[in-house]
Amino acid sequence: KFAVAVVALALLSVAKPLVAHHSFSAEFDASKPFKMTGTVTKVEWMNPHVYFYLDVKDASGAVAHWAVEGGAPTSLYRAGWRQDSPKVGDALTVNGYLARAGSKLANMRNAIFPDGREVFGGQQYYSPTVPKPKGH
Repeated sequence: KFAVAVVALALLSVAKPLVAHHSFSAEFDASKPFKMTGTVTKVEWMNPHVYFYLDVKDASGAVAHWAVEGGAPTSLYRAGWRQDSPKVGDALTVNGYLARAGSKLANMRNAIFPDGREVFGGQQYYSPTVPKPKGH
C-alpha cells in the first residue's frame, strides 16, 4: 500500500505542471504575425511564462488592452531581460503571433525597448518570413 501511495503522489505532482503548460500551436497561430507598440501596464514574471500587458491605441485613438506571453523567466533572463524590464509605463514594441481564438492575447517573438534594444522573447521562431533578432 505504501508503494502505491508513493507512486500515486508522484503522478499527481507531475500531472499539475503538465496541465498548466500548453503548446504554441494549441493557442497561437503562426500564420498571424503581428507588430504592435503600446504602453506597459503590468508585468508578471513567473513560470512557466512571463506575461506583460500593453495598452495599444488603434488608428482612431481607442485603447485595447493586450496580454503578451513571453518565454520562461530563465530563457528571457539569458536573452537579456530582467525582472524590471520592461517597466510599467514603458513604450514597448512587440513582434509575435496572435491567439487562435481572436482574443487580445499574443505570443511574443521579440521586443524593442524604449532605448532601442531588440531582445528575443524566449520562444521559438515560427515564421520563415520574419527575420530573427540580431545575435540569434
